[in-house]
Amino acid sequence: MSDFRKLTDKVWASPQISEEDIAAARAQGFVMVINNRPDGEETGQPAGDAIAAAVNAQGMDYRAIPITHSGFSQAQVAAMTDALDSAGDNGKVLAYCRSGTRSTFLWALARASAGDDPNTITAAALGAGYDVSPVRETLEMLASERD
Repeated sequence: MSDFRKLTDKVWASPQISEEDIAAARAQGFVMVINNRPDGEETGQPAGDAIAAAVNAQGMDYRAIPITHSGFSQAQVAAMTDALDSAGDNGKVLAYCRSGTRSTFLWALARASAGDDPNTITAAALGAGYDVSPVRETLEMLASERD
């Protein structure tokens, strides 16, 4: 059963998805799936290649930007920004990891680096059930670089 959580009208986060969730995502207007979970993180988790094949079979785009527990890099933030930009106004983007938290953090960092207001980002994340306070200082720094 899918647990897609709305961050914005365009971007949603989710805990681990299955191949069965892909058809539901397509039916709900998603055009891209971003996998923020490294393969082999947990026994029994679906492989990224299997999710990618299911996404592609549904005619959607797939991006893999794995985030380990070691943290986030500028390259990952840039990759997320690029992925979100490439989806444009074509439809919604679904980002997932084990719980949705890393996907939400990466989305928040990407939006702050684009100059979005950290308060707006934080409120959107909280509305979806995610707390971005662990990266709030970084959000402030990234947003201030765009001022």
